[in-house]
Amino acid sequence: MKQNLIILFIGLSFLTIQAQEIRSEDAIRYAIDNITGTARYRAMGGAFGALGCDLSSLNQNPAGSLFFNNNYLTLTGSLSNSKNSSLYFGTRAKDTDSSLDLNQIGAVFVFTDNWSKNSWKKIAFAFNYENTNNFNNSIYSAGTNPYNSISNYFVNFAQGFNENDLSGLNYTDFSFDGQQAYLAYQAYLIDPVTSSTYQSNVPAGANYYQENQITTKGYNGKLTGNFATQYRDFLFLGLNINAHFTDYVRTTFLNEQNDSQAVVKVSSIEFDNELHTFGSGISFNLGAIVKPIPQLRLGLAYESPTWYSLTDELTQLVIGNSVDGSQSFTDFVDPQVTNVYDAYKIQTPSKWTGSIAYVYQKIGLLSIDVSTKDYGVTRFKPKNLYSDVNYTLSNDLKRAIEIRVGGEYKIKQVSIRAGYHFDQSPYKIDQSFGDLTGYSGGIGYSFGINKLDIAYSYDHRNMNQYLISSGMNDPTRISRYNNNVVLSYSINF
Repeated sequence: MKQNLIILFIGLSFLTIQAQEIRSEDAIRYAIDNITGTARYRAMGGAFGALGCDLSSLNQNPAGSLFFNNNYLTLTGSLSNSKNSSLYFGTRAKDTDSSLDLNQIGAVFVFTDNWSKNSWKKIAFAFNYENTNNFNNSIYSAGTNPYNSISNYFVNFAQGFNENDLSGLNYTDFSFDGQQAYLAYQAYLIDPVTSSTYQSNVPAGANYYQENQITTKGYNGKLTGNFATQYRDFLFLGLNINAHFTDYVRTTFLNEQNDSQAVVKVSSIEFDNELHTFGSGISFNLGAIVKPIPQLRLGLAYESPTWYSLTDELTQLVIGNSVDGSQSFTDFVDPQVTNVYDAYKIQTPSKWTGSIAYVYQKIGLLSIDVSTKDYGVTRFKPKNLYSDVNYTLSNDLKRAIEIRVGGEYKIKQVSIRAGYHFDQSPYKIDQSFGDLTGYSGGIGYSFGINKLDIAYSYDHRNMNQYLISSGMNDPTRISRYNNNVVLSYSINF
């Protein structure tokens, strides 16, 4: 038995490795839009493409800043709660996560020319920051798998590696694939059949009780600079330049035990990973709104791809418990190394949004936005390193639509709001990542130059979550429910 053969007293090591494990879900994390922002915006389902007059509306259509009559500032905080229900081989489990966040702050500055005969009578500048995605989430799943052990993951990666290398070299000498093989070999999870082919030391034909805890933390933020100009009272044009910032940490604890009665066997496995992804990106928006009649507004907006530059850092450890007759052994393989990979790029898909809104005097309004985005054009770069991933994205993902509906009714100083949101799955087979359906509502109160708004939003999506990326195709079915309470304070100045 190999007992604790690797203990690296190097603290934290930094190295550059040319390839890491990238999956389609990593792209979806940055390509999917979430409804965040001010309480009024969220209460009305984000249907602001033709409405404007809200700082978060700039995300839908940058021409919306022209519908402010005065300089305006908004500050927003939110309380988010996610509930995940999992189903894995007939066993149900639940997990929750909550977070409190100051997620939006922005201001718009309006300049109006009411005296000259110039038809371009108004301009607006705006600056807005939002956390466009809150990554805080926790998923726990457990169940007895009668077919597959997670050791198959390590067997897949180990094929082709020479046993002398796995026993003689260090973890830092390998690429990602070799590191997975190294961890398994040193923990006695696999053994060679020949000098470069391997089999699992976990007995076949057993029942494998598996637990998986996934915890994610972090955010995706966007800083927007906006300029818009108005032609008479008919045409409104706007431009956004956006800077994106992301910080994402994904921690997984995967455990397995089996009930085999074999004399010599691996009886349990623990496989822990922490992935840290961080970086920045840029994008832009163009938008137009027309008012053919005072009550009706029509909007059209284009959102460019976001060009991200990202870096991944990964730490791993494996613990293998094995028995040989009456003797028990623990192989603890913790390289105490952080792999720092070469930076890579993601190009998310662009989006088109068409909008219509009807505003009845100062009493009420109804707004509808329809957006379309082709997720199949999402790309990792350099293309020569990620050709397989890009091919998978092209084949698995599709063009999807998003529908947002919102309404508002005013009674003196009080505004009552409601919204609906439907986001179609980006996958051709939506079992992997299903449609999202959301509902929202809220209330606002105006007192003098100040406004206070509160909103509640709820959305639900089903998806598949795999315990391991290869070697076994046994998904956990996840039902995710998000609940948000949002409070915004605004002031005219």
